[in-house]
Amino acid sequence: MLSRNLPVKEARELRRRTRNSGAAAVVLLALVAGMELAVGPVAAAPPADRVDGVWRVDGYGTVLSVEDGRLQEYQATAVSCLRGDTARRTGQGGSGSVTYTGDDATVYRIRPAAGGAGAILHFDGSVGDRRLLRLPTLPASCAKAAPTGAPATFDVFWRTFEENYPFFAAKKIDWQAVRDRYRPRVYDGMPDTELFALLREMVLPLYDAHVGIDAGNTGGFGQSRPGTMIPGPGLDQQAQAFVEQHDLLGTRLRTFANGRIGYARLPDGTGYLRISGFGGYDGNSPTYARNSAILEQTLSQVIRPGLRGLVLDLRINGGGSDALALQVAERLTDRAYVAYAKRARNDPTDPGRHTRPQPVRVQPTPDRFRYTGPVAVLTGGETYSAGETLTQALIQRPARTVRIGQNTQGVFSDVLVRILPNGWTFGLPNEEYLTPSDGKTFDGEGIPPDIRAGNFVQEIAKGTHDSAFAQALALIRCQAE
Repeated sequence: MLSRNLPVKEARELRRRTRNSGAAAVVLLALVAGMELAVGPVAAAPPADRVDGVWRVDGYGTVLSVEDGRLQEYQATAVSCLRGDTARRTGQGGSGSVTYTGDDATVYRIRPAAGGAGAILHFDGSVGDRRLLRLPTLPASCAKAAPTGAPATFDVFWRTFEENYPFFAAKKIDWQAVRDRYRPRVYDGMPDTELFALLREMVLPLYDAHVGIDAGNTGGFGQSRPGTMIPGPGLDQQAQAFVEQHDLLGTRLRTFANGRIGYARLPDGTGYLRISGFGGYDGNSPTYARNSAILEQTLSQVIRPGLRGLVLDLRINGGGSDALALQVAERLTDRAYVAYAKRARNDPTDPGRHTRPQPVRVQPTPDRFRYTGPVAVLTGGETYSAGETLTQALIQRPARTVRIGQNTQGVFSDVLVRILPNGWTFGLPNEEYLTPSDGKTFDGEGIPPDIRAGNFVQEIAKGTHDSAFAQALALIRCQAE
């Protein structure tokens, strides 16, 4: 599929589905180089006809074919073009927009761009848009059967990183040297176990929690930054029990959203809000709309008049939808502001070129109580992805906000999920989230705290006190006086 911000569990346990595919982008750039890509719409055409055609997605190595109510995705690299997601037209709205829904409930919204210069693609649950540029026809390579052996699998895997991964220089990785080292070891008939071990070895030095491989029955690979853990249900349950015992003195959290959100109002009026992920709020409905509605209901029950301070605990947070994360920030301000800007790498041969940064704004939630008092955000190495983009958004919050704990994990991009020619699935980042003031990213090292506290996971293991929580309460109570 096209890059979307997925819960970390999804990003790591990538399902073996033909909804995503590795495929051929340098070829596409050669096809469109020097051409006028924009095709003006016919004024009298209905919305669906205006978005029909073949489109290249700027920055995501992807081609979309839209025709007769059907959207077909092709994912492109210089060496292959494979089918990805399929979606069906499910509606149309204002401004000529047309909605398509995939089998996995992914919602694509396509609308003609202003002035007829291309079109705009938006995914429900993501922030920002993708620019679509017209192609005259579907590239011929997309209709050819791709080889499925180990050499072809290696080539698509390596090439996808080569054309999309933005952090090789920052991580001091010579990706061409990686190919020179590993490609001679790949051969036709290579056992799956051997090929999987080789691919794993290639990406291990990246230490990137948004890089993962699902090789089906052969194995799976995912990792976190050294010294941190991958958030999961077991760690989440330990953390909740620890907080209830040590911080709330035996008081049980009120739980919401399928257990992913917990809340307690302390006797002095301070609220404690614990969020373990931005998604999975309804076990029966995975749609963004349903998750958003549940989050709205939850926030209406916990962000209420009488709050004297708020401790927002994101220390064990596996990520998810950036749009849901912003929904929390929108309850914590009465003034609009820019949270961050988002851009994607968009030149397969030049890692220094990107799409134009898109500012992502926090808009105060209308017609709801909004809390504008002091907030202490608890973070750590197990704060992942959308948990980090919320943390980044709150840096710009107009009211007093303090981060307490340790650096977040350092992975912000949506996960670009691909399928390999042999059916395996993998994921990687291709975007950067920039600070609005100086264009800085926190990828790799994570967002640092304002006040450094003990390692929360180690404190859980030792059964000792919760140092970050204690400092947060003291700080908020001091500010409230």
